[in-house]
Amino acid sequence: MQTLHVHTPGHSYPIHIGFRLFDNLAELIRPHIGGKAAIISNQTVAPLYLAPVKAACQQLGINVCEIILPDGEQYKNNESLQQIYTGLLQHHADRRTTILALGGGVIGDLAGFAAATYQRGIPFIQIPTTLLSQVDSSVGGKTGINHPLGKNMIGAFYQPQAVIADTATLQTLPPREFSAGLAEVIKYALLGDMDFLAKLEHAMPGIMRQEPAALADTIRHCCQMKASIVEQDEKEQGIRALLNLGHTFGHAIETQMGYGNWLHGEAVAAGMVLAARLSERKGYLKTADTERIIRLLQAARLPVAPPEFAVDTWLAHMQHDKKNQAGQIRLVILKRLGQAAVEAGFSREDMAALLQSI
Repeated sequence: MQTLHVHTPGHSYPIHIGFRLFDNLAELIRPHIGGKAAIISNQTVAPLYLAPVKAACQQLGINVCEIILPDGEQYKNNESLQQIYTGLLQHHADRRTTILALGGGVIGDLAGFAAATYQRGIPFIQIPTTLLSQVDSSVGGKTGINHPLGKNMIGAFYQPQAVIADTATLQTLPPREFSAGLAEVIKYALLGDMDFLAKLEHAMPGIMRQEPAALADTIRHCCQMKASIVEQDEKEQGIRALLNLGHTFGHAIETQMGYGNWLHGEAVAAGMVLAARLSERKGYLKTADTERIIRLLQAARLPVAPPEFAVDTWLAHMQHDKKNQAGQIRLVILKRLGQAAVEAGFSREDMAALLQSI
């Protein structure tokens, strides 16, 4: 097991990463849990992993209830949030109740937002079971739900008490979901670590085979980068916005295509290619740089071209992006491989030319 720590102004917490951590789960959650616990999971993950998490709570003498939601991005909505609140109220959850978020990014975001708002804030622990949630969404305290007009538009910054990433859970992950998680891994390589980018290019075949050492090292590296950025900018007022590389385009794809039809990582992958092409058009990247990105995404079996829809449709969705200021679309672009920046002032003509070039 490897343990990292996230230090924010009001709170510090550990990230535990390792193979078969569920074998020792009771000891890992013991310092962070109160007299009651509510396990929030979904209909896919619960049959696989609810039993050992529940047993760990019971081993500690903790009164535990479970709230099981439908599985899918389309259920990251207010209806599911209300289902969590109802379950907590029915089980008389109080301010000493700890929520355990057992699942991928959707469960982590929903459970975290419920924890942030139930009785004005109760503790929660992230137990991520997908690659995307282990390398990215479980760390940093972003919680929330989607709205029909925009992804992640309703939420809160609320840090967990701990993150427990058992890499053994990835063995039950469908290949498409595993690849989707690699989009966030590749994002970290493009943001600021050329050595990691080169290492990833070499290690991708082993990662795709889920070789334990390659996988654990990759997850640790991404979590370390995320922790460092969150410590500098917990509430995304500056450097943390760079973590949205490809996400403005990606969120537009997810919203337009219907939540869940394109997985988040798939949409981000296509979005990163668009961001790279835009960076090319600005004179920052060379075509060879973009082709290098595309080859790595293809090695991870990710899409590299977005779906086709009208420029005005793209712009309508992108206008809802949280980075925008004074009505201007702001995008994360690459000044070079390993160096990102946020730029504004992109016109309809810029977007039309970009999309026509793909």
